[in-house]
This record gives sequence, structure tokens and C-alpha cells, in this order.
Amino acid sequence: QKFLCSNCNNILKKALQTLCGHRYCSACLSWIVRNNKNAICQKCKEEDPNTLGEESLLAEERAFGDAAINKEISELRVHCVTLGCSWSGIMKDFEEHQSLCEYALIPCHTGCGHVVMRRKLADHLENGCVNNVTVCQQCHCSLASSEYQNHSTSSANKDGCCFSEVGCEFRGSREKIKEHEKSAVGAHMLLLLQHMRQLQGSLCSAARAAQGFPQPELSSKSAGKSISELQIPAGLGFSRGPEVDCFPASSAPGDEPVLQQLVREKMISELENKLHVFENIVAVLNKEVESSNLEILAFRRQSELDQNIIRGLELKIAELHRCLTQKDAGLSSLHKSLLFSEQASYDGIFLWKITEVGRKLQDSVTGRTVSLYSPAFYTAKYGYKVCLRVYLNGDGTGKGTHMSLFFVVMKGDYDALLPWPFRHKVTFMLLDQNNREHIIDAFRPDLTSASFQRPVNDMNVASGCPMFLPLAKLQSPKHAYVKEDTLFLKCIIETN
Repeated sequence: QKFLCSNCNNILKKALQTLCGHRYCSACLSWIVRNNKNAICQKCKEEDPNTLGEESLLAEERAFGDAAINKEISELRVHCVTLGCSWSGIMKDFEEHQSLCEYALIPCHTGCGHVVMRRKLADHLENGCVNNVTVCQQCHCSLASSEYQNHSTSSANKDGCCFSEVGCEFRGSREKIKEHEKSAVGAHMLLLLQHMRQLQGSLCSAARAAQGFPQPELSSKSAGKSISELQIPAGLGFSRGPEVDCFPASSAPGDEPVLQQLVREKMISELENKLHVFENIVAVLNKEVESSNLEILAFRRQSELDQNIIRGLELKIAELHRCLTQKDAGLSSLHKSLLFSEQASYDGIFLWKITEVGRKLQDSVTGRTVSLYSPAFYTAKYGYKVCLRVYLNGDGTGKGTHMSLFFVVMKGDYDALLPWPFRHKVTFMLLDQNNREHIIDAFRPDLTSASFQRPVNDMNVASGCPMFLPLAKLQSPKHAYVKEDTLFLKCIIETN
């Protein structure tokens, strides 16, 4: 039990000890302090709610690292509970094993959503992972590793993009080409723009030459060279060879302007045809862009609807969480009430068992927990509500030398029906667990003392025996007042 966290009830991780003597994981204590204002130790509440004091308040700066318990935990013998794994060792080696355990279930790092054994991750990546893809160098499409080899043998037969004439190098199946044409609209338009600029430059250069701007003198040979450089398609009926045959160098000078005019008209006609084709392509692309914009708008609307649904679900979850918290608080209250009912005494006789006497006596000496309160008990079912208060290291005249024992009158539910001041005889007993020599002391209430008047606050001022028992006698081996680190105090109230 000493190795368990007071909050999560799991093995302590970086154990911290609080002023009240309980231990928490470092992360648990940080979480409790961060999420609760004036957080109080839950273990203190469970053990004895009447002894809560300033030392039960939790704060990170008031806790200290428990090196001894951390060392003990690091040497604990443990084994891996992952199915199929036979590893065993000590706790300090367990974290390293967790990061290497071949039988541990881990999520695939590609983000495909699958969880596999660490030892089977390589097979999953090779044969089953949809996100483990390879890019084909020929058609630039993404393929699963298992598909890549088959694809590479058939990629030579794949079709090319319809924009290959203007520089697009994509190749693939018909389905891939359709996807490519939808996703690469912007890139295609840039290629078209560059190509049209090149055509425009070629056209301007030809026009300037035809209109007599300063150029090298055009002969039949130079005209043929210019036409070849401008890459006039063969379909126009001009090639370098026939052009020389039809217009030889010995032709009359008057034929040269006719040749220039004919070349210019043919080039302009061809460029206009190409421009018309490109205009049609741009119109198609514009329609694709409009269609894509409509799809994007639809996706955005759907995303907004999904976000609204998610926010609604988050609100419902928060409401359910609040309901669960309230029910947990109610169950905790009922549990405490049940425990109190089981332990309560209603006949004026109460036996108080105090465990871990050595630690509590040390806490009393150091001032960490000066005194302890007993659970409340009653003189009758509808009688006075009272409790005991003990100072194991003494109080007042008995401080440091004696154990002090006091009687406390508490505010009860039926005080309005009871006679005041409290006037019943009170007898204290420290039981010898060998049944030889019990320590007994008794007193009758001082009717003028405020300790025995009807309570205004939750408790009256304690009254009793500051020098109930010398500490030397309490710890003496001749007696059995403390046995197995436990002592018993008994209180008897005469109700007749």
C-alpha cells in the first residue's frame, strides 16, 4: 500500500510526500493543485475528517521528493503483462523494455489508423499500409509499396496528359489523368501562359521582319532559314528544300515581297488557329475552376455543419461530466454517512482505536499534526454529540512530558431539546492490552465553564486531563499500552 499514489492508486511515479505524510505522483499532485483551489488531501478526509488542518492543504512547494520510496519502487520485481511477452526484471528497467517490447501494440507511424504489434510493423508497412506510398518517377503518381512493382512494368503503356504539348509531363491511367487534370488546373494555366507568350514573341518578330524593320536582307535562302527557326508546321506546305526549288536565288527582286507576304499570312493564320484552340482550352479550365469553387463552398458548408454538431456533442459531454461529478459527490457523501453510522456510538460509551502511533507521535513532536480528533459519538440516540481530542506529545502543562486527553462537546441536531450546561460525569481509560493495569481518570464538568455550555460553533473548547499519562510510561516495555503500533482509548459518560 505504501507504494501506491493517494490520488490515482497506481504505483508512484516520482513520488512526493506532503506535509500530512501522504504520498502522490508528481504529475497527480500538479494536476490536483492546478484544477482545485485550496485542494485538501483526500486521504486525510477519508482517514479522519475531524483532524483536517493546515497541513492537509496541498501545494507543490510544500511537498518534497521522497527519495527513499522512489529507490524502493525502482527495485521492485515486475513482469510485462503484454500477451505473449515473457520479460521480467526490476521497475527501473521497465520503461526501456516498454519502448522495445515486440509484443506491444503500437499505432502505425504513417497515420493509416491501424494498431499492430511492434514485431509485425514491417509486414504491415510492406503489405497492408495504405499510407506507405512510393512515387513513380515516370508518371509521378503515388502507389502502395505492394503495387509499385506491377505498376512500374506497365507504366510505359500509360497515357500522357492532354497538356503535354505545352510542357506537362504527367502520365498515367485514364482515371489518374482525370484526377490530375482536376487538381493541376493552376499549373496547366501557367504552362499555357508561357506558351502563348512564346508564340506572341515569335509572331511579333515575324511581323517586324515583314514590315521592313531593320533585319538582315531577306533572300530566298534567308527566308527559308527564318521559316525553319519559327517552327512553321509541315502542314503549311513549306519546307526548306521545296522553298529553294520554287524560289531560287536567281528569281527577280520583285518576287521577294510576295514571298514575305505569303509567309506572314500563313504564319498569322496558323497562330490564330492555335490561339483559338487555346481559348477553348482556357474556357474549359474556367468551367473546371468554377466547378471546383462550388465543391469547395459545399465542403465548407458541410464543415460548418459538422463543427456545429461537434460543438453540440461537446456541450452534451460537458453536461454529462457535470452530472457524473455531482453523482460522485453524492455517493461520496452517502459513503461517509454510512461509515459514520456504522462507527457511531449512542450509549455514551466509546472505544477509540489509534493506529500508527509511532508516526503520529513523531508528527506531534515536530508540529506537523499536533492533535488528533476521534469520530463523534452520542450519549443517547437523541442526546449530546461529543468527541475526544488527544495530544500524543502533550499540551499545556503536559507538553513534551505527558499524553494529554480532552473531552469536547460538539454542536448536535437535538441541542434545543437538551438541558444545559452539560453535567454528566466523564471517565477516561487507556487500556493495557495485556489487561493488567489500565490508566483511568475521571472528572465532573465545571458548570460555569464555556466548555460545557450549549455550543455556538461546531465545537466547544476542549476540557480534560493535560497530564493524563507520562510519555515514559506510555512507551515502557513493562506495559502494553502501545502494542503493534496501536493503542486504545475508552470514554464512558454516566447518563443516569
